[in-house]
Amino acid sequence: MERQSLIFATGNKGKLKEAGEILGEKFEVIGAAAAGFTEEVEETGQSFQDNALLKSQALYDALGKDCFSDDSGLEVDALDGAPGIYSARYAGEDKDFECNIDKVLSQMEGKTDRRARFRCCVSLIWKGERYFFDGKLEGEIGYARKGHNGFGYDPIFIPDWVAPGVANTERLTLAEISAEDKNRISHRAEALFLLSEFLNA
Repeated sequence: MERQSLIFATGNKGKLKEAGEILGEKFEVIGAAAAGFTEEVEETGQSFQDNALLKSQALYDALGKDCFSDDSGLEVDALDGAPGIYSARYAGEDKDFECNIDKVLSQMEGKTDRRARFRCCVSLIWKGERYFFDGKLEGEIGYARKGHNGFGYDPIFIPDWVAPGVANTERLTLAEISAEDKNRISHRAEALFLLSEFLNA
């Protein structure tokens, strides 16, 4: 069966790869630029859902095609939920994640409460209707970078699980586990799996 095309309103190669692996059996996931949409959408919302909708709506308005987007971020309890919706640009508008990680580690110095979570909201516009799918991954912030897989804050985030039902007894970061395992437990994976279930229903 020929796969349908579904546009993902992102230019992030890591996110595209992750979405392609989860949705790829039935859908060919196409990045926004490859679909002809290169506009930089300003994320002015007050929540992950707001920002996800801004991106998917802008793409849909421009191309009139089924599409989805996501907004996600890291929430750290000891930082009152920061960086939150500002996760990508926490250390500046250039969205440098090495600097973002440095800032979080600096702010966490001396803090014993290191609980944190990744949150994700996927916004789908399908046949003109809006749908939302949420995902969450609980864990904590490490004391230093570990691992070379993944992207973003993965090197300092220690998830509670390394696979469904498998506790992270070795305290591995998301950057130390395989892409396959990450795609089974991550916040974005949870939201994308819910999206996949909806699309396949």
